Amino acid sequence: MQPPYIVDLNEQNFRQVLEGSMSTPVLIHFWAPMSEESVQMIPSLKALTEQYSGAFTLALLNCEEQQAIAGQFGVQTLPTIALFVNGQPVDGLGGPQPLEAITAMLAKHLPSQDELTAQKALELTQQDAHAEALTLFATLSEEYQSKGEIKLARANSLLETNQFDLAEAMLDSIPLEYKDNYYKTLVSKLDLHKQAADSPEIQSLEAALHASPSELKIVAELALQYHQVGRDEEALELLWGHVSRDLNALDGELKKTFMDILSALGQGNPIAGKYRRQLYSLLY
Repeated sequence: MQPPYIVDLNEQNFRQVLEGSMSTPVLIHFWAPMSEESVQMIPSLKALTEQYSGAFTLALLNCEEQQAIAGQFGVQTLPTIALFVNGQPVDGLGGPQPLEAITAMLAKHLPSQDELTAQKALELTQQDAHAEALTLFATLSEEYQSKGEIKLARANSLLETNQFDLAEAMLDSIPLEYKDNYYKTLVSKLDLHKQAADSPEIQSLEAALHASPSELKIVAELALQYHQVGRDEEALELLWGHVSRDLNALDGELKKTFMDILSALGQGNPIAGKYRRQLYSLLY
């Protein structure tokens, strides 16, 4: 089943589709079964439209079946592509075209892939889907990732997913002109975490481990405490120091705790990814 932004143009929906260009650009592809080149372009055009996720509508017009509509446009060559914005044709291409030429034409009139991706990521942050937003932010170009508003949004999502070290590094890189009230709110959130992350109980366990570095029960308990306050990299590093030497340390409890933390962090977490690779290299 085709998505709603890919349609077959006919007499019944012709006017409605063109009126739709008042809000969303419409790209009409004039084709016919007798024109092999025009048929061959359809899969690529559909794939390109999917990439834009509804930023424009692809309208496929079979000129053999819809001769009256094709005649209104005076199409002389197949394939022909025409882009409509606000009900009017604004650009077009005639004859077989490489996908790059079509993409370049669209780029003059539509948001870039970075803009679309950033918009989707920002929408996800509004829905508290921060892990998914971070995945999208990571796909942006380096130039786009350097924008202050993007850095602030990523820092917020990092805080919300308890990736505090990465959030702090991101906040440290915010340009001066973006250090507004929102920035200060994120810094305050990070400061509150730091205060909570150094509780008297953690300090007591750290002192006990310093006095007895080989006491594995203290190692396990301190690692869990670190994890509970979002100090996951410290937790994994502490556990790895012992698991890497003996997978069965503390009757396998350290390895289980290590794996539980990795699982809790999820597949997209870069810290978890680092320690997963180290574990796999040890196992295999």
